Amino acid sequence: MTEVKPMRADARRNYERLLAQAQRAFAEHGVDASLEDIARRAGVGIGTLYRHFPTREALLETLLRARFDGQAERARELLTHPEPLHALQSWLAGLGDATGTFRGLVELTADALSDESSRLYASCHAMREAGSHLVERAKNAGELRPDVTTHELLLLLHAASWAGGHLPGPGGTQRLLALVFEGLRVS
Repeated sequence: MTEVKPMRADARRNYERLLAQAQRAFAEHGVDASLEDIARRAGVGIGTLYRHFPTREALLETLLRARFDGQAERARELLTHPEPLHALQSWLAGLGDATGTFRGLVELTADALSDESSRLYASCHAMREAGSHLVERAKNAGELRPDVTTHELLLLLHAASWAGGHLPGPGGTQRLLALVFEGLRVS
């Protein structure tokens, strides 16, 4: 077994600056932001960026893993909420915020859900698995149509996140999800 050496202090600073600048660049320009610009903003060369993050997806995965893992944990916490449909809606709203963070992220996460070779697959799959328990709980309580699947809800969420990013002002995804939620109730 090989032992992982701790990062030197200067390497750790470069790593943290790269993450901070990547967060800003992806927020401003979407997931296709220039990696060269991210390195320049962080005050390092492109080779330093690639030593820490060999691909764009590796950089995005590092930025997003904690956010996505947090959404999986939130789904597990919401399993104890007394209103199953409200719990599901709350989780989907939080997930919509997480996937709408960067322009182009919706497509990336949708692809990662079905691509086992993706670096984001494990986090995305854990989110979907945790959310599926909320879906089943809402169905079993008679609060969600029995023919609705987790996959369908995630596709609707991705569509709302994408479209919400094209509405003026903040909260577009939440407004669109509110419209979707009203159509999910059992008549």
